[in-house]
This record gives sequence, structure tokens and C-alpha cells, in this order.
Amino acid sequence: MADILHRIGIKSSSIDEVYQALTTRKGLAGWWTNNTHGEGNQTGNVIEFRFGAGGFDIKVIGLTPSTNVLWEVVEGPEEWIGTTISWDLKQDGDYIILLFKHIGWKEPVEFMHHCSTKWAIFLMSLKSLIETGKGTPDPNDVKIDNWN
Repeated sequence: MADILHRIGIKSSSIDEVYQALTTRKGLAGWWTNNTHGEGNQTGNVIEFRFGAGGFDIKVIGLTPSTNVLWEVVEGPEEWIGTTISWDLKQDGDYIILLFKHIGWKEPVEFMHHCSTKWAIFLMSLKSLIETGKGTPDPNDVKIDNWN
């Protein structure tokens, strides 16, 4: 198994603001993709994320308010199905520290390398959304190759 791991610091005094950006349609559409359907604020909900190159259906499998969000990919590219995405949040002075994990990849295929870079781009979009009020969700994100 292989995993994608990232850590970012988001300058904010409100951990709940970051949590809302991970659990509401409006929040998710503000940094990941404009084409987001569903709410992530209840365990068992499925959120649909669509991009120019395809999309994902993600089931919310765990929520600990202002601390953790846990998803399982139920539809999408074969490499993503059955993987888990975890968001851990903690306050550290003026920053919210976000530990991101996309775990359970069967092997580190080329697509995983692409996804790792795109996750970093979208995490920076989340940081921008919280710090400036404006993210760069798809279709306005940085494109890195023909997979987008």
C-alpha cells in the first residue's frame, strides 16, 4: 500500500472555519471543484465531485467536529476506489495545522504522482480560501498535465 501525505498551516483563529470548508458544499466548492453536489456534514452522506477529466463520489465515514473528517472513495478512477481520505485539524498559535492523508493506494502508479501534486495544489487553494476569502477550485486551478 502507498499513501499521499501533506501538511499545511492555514493562518486562522477559527478551526471551525476550516472544518466547514471540508464539510459543506459551499466550502468544498470554494477550494476543490465548483461542480460539487451534496453535503459532507453527516456520516453516511455521499458527496459528488466533478472535474473536466472525470470525478469522484466520496462517502463521509467519520466526523469529529473541528478535529477530523474521514472519507472513503466509492466511485471514480479505479486507483481511488476504496481509498480513504483523512483531514486532521489542530490549532497551533495563529495557524490551523491540517494533516492530509490519502491512504490505501494499492501501488504508487504514475497517476498517484499526479494526484499527489494536484492535492498539494488544492490544499493551497483551501489555504487561500480561508486566508483571503478566495480559493482556486477547478476549473480555475493550476493545470499540470493532460490529466489536468
